[in-house]
Amino acid sequence: MGAITGDWLKALEGEFRKDYYRKLYEFVKNEYSRVAVYPRSEDIFNALHYTPLGNVKAVILGQDPYHEPGQAHGLCFSVQKGTAIPPSLVNIYKELKSDLGIEPPHHGCLESWAKQGVLLLNTILTVEEHKPMSHAKKGWEQFTDAVITAVDQKPGPVVFLLFGRPAQEKKALLHNPAHFIIETPHPSPLSASRGFFGSRPFSRANEYLRNAGAGEIDWRIPE
Repeated sequence: MGAITGDWLKALEGEFRKDYYRKLYEFVKNEYSRVAVYPRSEDIFNALHYTPLGNVKAVILGQDPYHEPGQAHGLCFSVQKGTAIPPSLVNIYKELKSDLGIEPPHHGCLESWAKQGVLLLNTILTVEEHKPMSHAKKGWEQFTDAVITAVDQKPGPVVFLLFGRPAQEKKALLHNPAHFIIETPHPSPLSASRGFFGSRPFSRANEYLRNAGAGEIDWRIPE
């Protein structure tokens, strides 16, 4: 697995000494040696690499990485350029246009959000090819709970955008009144029409950040 550096290392170093993480490390190392696993091992912690803890303004939570070749690169909902845009991200783009009038790009890479302080965190960080949720309950959930807790402990303000029930279950980890929580249905085609469309999460996030005296996020995605 790629190394964690910077302020995330200080916040998370206690996890590396725990028994669950040692077991997780051995499991992941073995999986990469025997089957196709996504994302690439050096991209596992890209959410943390692109968005240092001190820079986090917003958090979007996913479940596990995309499980087909050429898609996952360590940022939830995001895919590498040149890859077809997944349906949930298509719907995110639709809401982005409805909310802020932003035309969707012709790719699904969300690195520009991550570099502005949007932590695009999956709660499970690896997956076997063609097998969604195959690395669930191996320890990643405990590790990413520690990531979420570290963000919650920031002075603020941070906006948590919780799309769908699995993400909303993480609300139990959030206790800091300086932060703002936005809950919507998941943008999946199965649920987007049940309240994700029309929820205006992006403008609401910026309104909160602006009122709190923090810089807004430019949700436009360069081509």
